[in-house]
Amino acid sequence: MLMNRNFQKPCVLFVSQEIFPFVSESEISITSRQLIQFLYECNMEIRAFMPRYGMINERKYNLHDVIRLSGVNIIINDGDHPLFVKVASIPNTRMQVYFTDNEEFFSRKTLYHDEAGNFCPDNDERMVFYARSVVETVKNLKWIPDIIHCHGWFTSLLPVMIRKAFVHEPQFAETKIIYSVYNDEFSETLNRDLPLKLKMDGLDGEDIKPYRNPTYSRIIKEAINWSDGIILVSDKINRDIVRFSSGTNKPLLENPTADGFIDAYYTFYNEVLEGEAVLGE
Repeated sequence: MLMNRNFQKPCVLFVSQEIFPFVSESEISITSRQLIQFLYECNMEIRAFMPRYGMINERKYNLHDVIRLSGVNIIINDGDHPLFVKVASIPNTRMQVYFTDNEEFFSRKTLYHDEAGNFCPDNDERMVFYARSVVETVKNLKWIPDIIHCHGWFTSLLPVMIRKAFVHEPQFAETKIIYSVYNDEFSETLNRDLPLKLKMDGLDGEDIKPYRNPTYSRIIKEAINWSDGIILVSDKINRDIVRFSSGTNKPLLENPTADGFIDAYYTFYNEVLEGEAVLGE
């Protein structure tokens, strides 16, 4: 039993691909910003993460290095990738966000496409790095989350990593995972070498086989498979994913409205914490 488990105010690891105002307004960035504030105002213990994309103005937002959390080398398919961690507060608040950074993956001034509008061919490696960087940083923080809440396709590898590669880490032994699906579908296919880049101790064989055809639909379904609860944030999500989510027997929250935003998430967090895991279907 975790010492810090509290069913009223759980400790939440909040992992998003975008948080406003550090990046432009989008459904994900605005929802992430609002939810972080809600968690903070409810006095929940929270650690929020996003990538340090190259367009983020470090001077404007006063990003500064966290030396004690930096310096880890993350190995992906035999390649070494140094991790740097920065931190900043959301403007006009005391809410902090951790930024995971790597020159090769996040120095570019765009999110997931290049300046010509082409889908970045290394998005698969960037996803692997981001998921691994969050895990390594939380381990170094020596902090135990009750809930890991992932937002968007770029975070979709984290659930399977936590459940397979890091399942024996004491910090994640009783953690529940919630995955939020948005209207962020892309038509491209990720690099088909993703299984090789995802492979690590505890995560291989049957677990990585689904990633041989890494379409948007496939990676989202795998994130759902390895999560304990699902939130369908938008009313414009791919209908196949909506049907898949409804058939999992997992707690499901659909299209939480602005009027009921706080109550919907608060109630859902507690529902997931009190439920039994239904994984890997």
